[in-house]
Amino acid sequence: MSTKIEILEFTKDLSPFFKEINLPWVEGLFSVEPVDQAQFDRPEEVIIGNGGTIIFVKLGEDIAGTVALQKVEEGVFEMIKMGVKPEFQGHGLGRVLGETIIGRAKEMGGRKLVLYSNTKLKTALNLYEKLGFQSVVPEEGKYCRCDVKMEMNLS
Repeated sequence: MSTKIEILEFTKDLSPFFKEINLPWVEGLFSVEPVDQAQFDRPEEVIIGNGGTIIFVKLGEDIAGTVALQKVEEGVFEMIKMGVKPEFQGHGLGRVLGETIIGRAKEMGGRKLVLYSNTKLKTALNLYEKLGFQSVVPEEGKYCRCDVKMEMNLS
């Protein structure tokens, strides 16, 4: 692929893309939980304001995907809301987002990175394994839709 790939940091101008990219897959496969709605409507407050970060991948002139880190506790981050617009899937942008956000978690002092997913998301789970995440037993009640928990030690 010859189109230029750029990683962009969260700005107010990019905020609508976080919801635009993630809402369709969350609604299409599951249902929007209150935690999702808060992250979509107030990402700056709910994610960044609590010690996390959001990045975007730009392909050519298009914002094609996004992923965020939610701070869980000191040294522990959760990778959340990784999404790539359907028309840009299959170009390795998920891997670019994953590798970049893992690096960001390390830069932010993370010792451990966790994620929650669902067995329906086979392509995503395959990517997470390639990135180095390992499956662990998920705790009860964290998210209604999640039946998979994966972790990665960063230190």
